[in-house]
Amino acid sequence: MQFDNYRIRLLKNTDLEAYYGMVSKNRKRLEDFFTGTTSRTQTFEDTKVFLAEMLERVNKREYYPYLIEDINTNTIAGFLDLKNVDWKIPKTEMGLYIDEDYADKGVSSKAFKLFCDYCFDTHGFKKLFLRTHPQNYPARKIAEKAGFKNEGTIRCDYKTTSGDLIDLVYYGKLSNE
Repeated sequence: MQFDNYRIRLLKNTDLEAYYGMVSKNRKRLEDFFTGTTSRTQTFEDTKVFLAEMLERVNKREYYPYLIEDINTNTIAGFLDLKNVDWKIPKTEMGLYIDEDYADKGVSSKAFKLFCDYCFDTHGFKKLFLRTHPQNYPARKIAEKAGFKNEGTIRCDYKTTSGDLIDLVYYGKLSNE
């Protein structure tokens, strides 16, 4: 998938160094809401194991990690993933984070909308959903621009890296919307 000067593609083993570099550079921004990623990528070796596990889960159709890549520089601009896949429905939870150098430039919104269409068309999901902190206004705006509907707030639904229990706002989008 391509838009503007960006490509969205599945993460590969050969992305290890670039992926580790991007997460390391953005660790402080990511640590509260991407606890799995930040805790599993503390060192290059940790990241190597984590990446291998992610790719094994792709083979099992349990998890799908994608990169947003800047075509001009071959730099990772962001990360999209599909987690909590439930093939019985079929539905999946979406995640997104963007490198600080690409934040506030519209890349996230365009990538997310295109990726939603891809998830419905290619994977055949009937529902996409995401969860975010009530004060994460950029994520909420991206979801709403992509046609997601606020389905409610679940209280004390997530533990941050610092151990705080926080509420999460749930958003959902159906394939026929």
